[in-house]
Amino acid sequence: MLLRVRACRLLVIVLAALILSLPLYAQAPVFDATRLRAPSQLHTQCLVHAGDDTAYADPGFDDSHWIPFDPSTSIQNIYGTRKPEIVWYRLRVKVDPAQADLALDEFGLARAFEIYANGERVMAVGRIAPYLPYTTGAHVLASIPGRLLASGTLVLALRVVISPAEWTDSGPGYDINNLTIGSEATIDQANWLGVVGENWLQGIVYVLYLALGIVALVLFSAQRTQTEYLWIAAVCALQVTEAPIFVLTPFINIPMYLQLWISVLRLSSPWMWGGLYFSFVGMKIGWRWRIYFILAGILNGFGGLADWIGGATAQYQLFTNLPFIILLSVIIPVVLARRWRKGNREAGILLIPAILFSLYIYCLLIGDTMVQLRSSRQAGLDLMRAVDGIHAGPFRISIGALSDIFSVIALGVIILLRSSRMSRRQAQLESEMEAAQQVQQVLVPERTASVPGFAVDAVYLPAQQVGGDFFQVLPAGDGGLLVVVGDVAGKGLPAAMLVSALVGSIRTAADDTHAPEVLLHRLNERLVGRTQGGFATALAAYIAPNGAMTIANAGHLPPYLDGKEIELPGALPLGIASPIHYETLTLQVPPGSRLTFYSDGVIEAQNPKGELFGFDRSREISTLQASRIAETARRFGQQDDITVVTIEREHLAASAA
Repeated sequence: MLLRVRACRLLVIVLAALILSLPLYAQAPVFDATRLRAPSQLHTQCLVHAGDDTAYADPGFDDSHWIPFDPSTSIQNIYGTRKPEIVWYRLRVKVDPAQADLALDEFGLARAFEIYANGERVMAVGRIAPYLPYTTGAHVLASIPGRLLASGTLVLALRVVISPAEWTDSGPGYDINNLTIGSEATIDQANWLGVVGENWLQGIVYVLYLALGIVALVLFSAQRTQTEYLWIAAVCALQVTEAPIFVLTPFINIPMYLQLWISVLRLSSPWMWGGLYFSFVGMKIGWRWRIYFILAGILNGFGGLADWIGGATAQYQLFTNLPFIILLSVIIPVVLARRWRKGNREAGILLIPAILFSLYIYCLLIGDTMVQLRSSRQAGLDLMRAVDGIHAGPFRISIGALSDIFSVIALGVIILLRSSRMSRRQAQLESEMEAAQQVQQVLVPERTASVPGFAVDAVYLPAQQVGGDFFQVLPAGDGGLLVVVGDVAGKGLPAAMLVSALVGSIRTAADDTHAPEVLLHRLNERLVGRTQGGFATALAAYIAPNGAMTIANAGHLPPYLDGKEIELPGALPLGIASPIHYETLTLQVPPGSRLTFYSDGVIEAQNPKGELFGFDRSREISTLQASRIAETARRFGQQDDITVVTIEREHLAASAA
């Protein structure tokens, strides 16, 4: 009987001890931060509870009924298919009350959370109610006030929103890598070094794209036919537009809705990159390619929304990105390789970064596939880290960023090669222009022929090095004078070459005829079919020694006689059709009278306000010397070649006749 009583007493004692010790078993271990020599992650067990009540932040709150949680595992092991919106975590840290600069560092915890130390909020990101998610790529550093260290114990309470999209991750909510405790100065220095080391290469990429875009835009403004430069500028603008988000997010967490801008940009990415490469290889973007680019852009944009879509699995992201991936890693390398084999050197230059980027994509796809299999998960993670995160000391080197740098270098090399070719062509063109100018100086007389009884003055002011105006004042064998004034449509070297042909034909025809209509007929026959759609206007006049003038016109401006316009029958310009009959007009030039012949460069002179010199002003100054007329038009605003020829019949010669 005594033995039974003793046994019952022992059983009661054991049960009482077990009951009293239950809260101690539920309470999480304490992390000792009193002897930290360097910042340390809070790798300790904590307690977790679903639901939301700000009383959970109170250090004296009874959390004995909460569930123990090891942050090196996933909280999905606790809640399974249950996906609570808000989860609280509590953990205890033993601290040294004398520590002056103790701080807590957070990275990647959640898109909206609050952290309390002994009931006082020391850190917050995003907004919990109403829910406003923020990015998670920046370190958030918060110093712990000294008054909270006085007790020697910190009770950290984490109020965390886990969104449906985050529940699709393998480790949503708090894990062992999210919180670090230690000296504020040491952590801050390490964070800055980490940000620079992780992002330095991508920063260089953005700077290179900015510089290349500016150069391409300047080149396109000077060479509008080279649409490749416009595509380069567009792609560079697309890349640089992402830079503000890239610059901000490693330093501060920002509202996630600002990242929607990236999704908008992704809509145009396939079109931009496809158009760039296609333009360099001379491929037209037909309707089939346009449909493909648009479809790839739409899916690519939806892929950027994956963080906002609950249940956005890896398969979803692969599906949305697949058309763009195929474009960059299959279609473009194949197109470049084919064009390179056909002799396109620029395609060969672009092929190098295209292959490098393709290999980068293939490795990521293979690694991602391996991660989905338990047996090869670690190998897949190692492969993805190798191509996207090789470290040289504190600096991370990404194959993707390197491929971007090589792309910029390749485009820069192509621009340099094109500029070199353009420089050689420009030098050759300048040499040809100089030769044409010398030829034109021979063809356009610096001094007009001296014919007794006539005072001839002529001025020629080309708008460029060489021009399209021409004139010839040739003495006739009978003491008369043959005058031909004309204008070739266009400017520059092609017009100058046509002028050379016309002047040669005029001189040849003048050897056996002085009849203006015959001369214009021969010039027209000479030009028809040889101008490639161009034409020339011309006016021919023969002035006999007695002042009788016969004149014919081929679409040129009529001359002025003593300030009055001579009305002439119209006719088509030279080189348009054949045969053409040119009517003539005969009139008398009295002694002392002045004939003035213009090219349209006088009439079409234009001032900065857009006002033309016009016919009225031209008529008013037609009695002036040729040099004064030409200078007046030039000062007004020369736009085209200016030619002025004046012929005055002298009194003495007229009396002798």
